[in-house]
Amino acid sequence: MFPRIMRFATAAAAAVLVSAGGALAQSEIQAPDLLVKNVTLEVVEIIQKDKDIQKGDRRKVVALIEAKVLPHFNFQSMTSSAVGRNWDKANADQKARLIDEFKTLLVRTYSSALASYSNQKFDFRPLRAKPTDTDVTVNVRILQSGTEPVTIDYDMEKRPAGWKVWDVRVGGISLVANYRTEFDNLIREHGIEGLIKALYAKNSSQGQSPVAGVQKK
Repeated sequence: MFPRIMRFATAAAAAVLVSAGGALAQSEIQAPDLLVKNVTLEVVEIIQKDKDIQKGDRRKVVALIEAKVLPHFNFQSMTSSAVGRNWDKANADQKARLIDEFKTLLVRTYSSALASYSNQKFDFRPLRAKPTDTDVTVNVRILQSGTEPVTIDYDMEKRPAGWKVWDVRVGGISLVANYRTEFDNLIREHGIEGLIKALYAKNSSQGQSPVAGVQKK
């Protein structure tokens, strides 16, 4: 149901974009590229200092995700884009449940990513955008010794409360587009309720397993 490449894409992205509480001054909105850079370096420092997170403490990892990551994602836009043409077939209650399950799915995957962080370096690329742009792409490369850099593109939109991510592309592969294919197949076979049940089952299964990246071999 969920291709390996998208699990990797989400995990790699989690190591880069994490919101730092209070990073935005009340009177101004931080530029999207500076936001990504500043909060990335701060969250990496948190991970490096927190022994519980390094040991795979699920509660602390999930708490970090919920407090620091979620405020910078527009989950309604992400979910509606992932569901695609079928979004209008869902009623208000189904849409709310889809958003909730999609959010939980990403939180679970991000938990694995943070737990498996191992001193990767980051190359923050210059932002190519006009000051008046309200839809931009922030480019980052994850540098790892002995392997090719992993490219991550954050598609972000300017909202009243600040910049929000509505899609993530790793190596040119879109998180939203890949889930759209999977979701479309599920809806075709089982309907909107079938997709919700499949997401719930996936999230419940992940919730029972240890945090990936810290399992003993």
